Amino acid sequence: MDNEMSQSEAMAKIWDLIRDVKVAMLTTSGPQGELRSRPMASQEIGFDGDLWFLSRQQSGKVEEIEHGSRVSLTYVNNDRHAYVALSGRAELSQSREKINELWKPIDAAWFPQGKDDPDVIAIKVTVEEAEYWEAPGNALVRGYHLLKAVATQGKSQPGEHKKIEL
Repeated sequence: MDNEMSQSEAMAKIWDLIRDVKVAMLTTSGPQGELRSRPMASQEIGFDGDLWFLSRQQSGKVEEIEHGSRVSLTYVNNDRHAYVALSGRAELSQSREKINELWKPIDAAWFPQGKDDPDVIAIKVTVEEAEYWEAPGNALVRGYHLLKAVATQGKSQPGEHKKIEL
């Protein structure tokens, strides 16, 4: 974990950066080691070190997770000029209780048979490492920091960047 941040502060910072991002890119590894990324709707239940998603059980990502649990997630918050890369381990859950907890009415767009569809499965990603980049303030402030970084030949950074182990 980053020396400047406690684990609870790190989790709060990550949640602050990703909570308004509706879609993350989930990357899994295929049988030959090839990487596959796809958009996944974020379940907005907070961040305690785990992130949750709903999927169809009969999907490539589920098969890939069954054969190798290492995954990564990428979040982009364009409004805040913030970028978050998370890596960790995924596990699958068929718990109806967890699926009911995660379910939102919008999920019916992907699962027309509803939350009781036996093909709905929950994916839990336990985050082990996080890295984020965040540019400061509005466009004028960001421009100032960018010009300062250029003028100081990189001795001043145009934003905040941290790597955190959870």
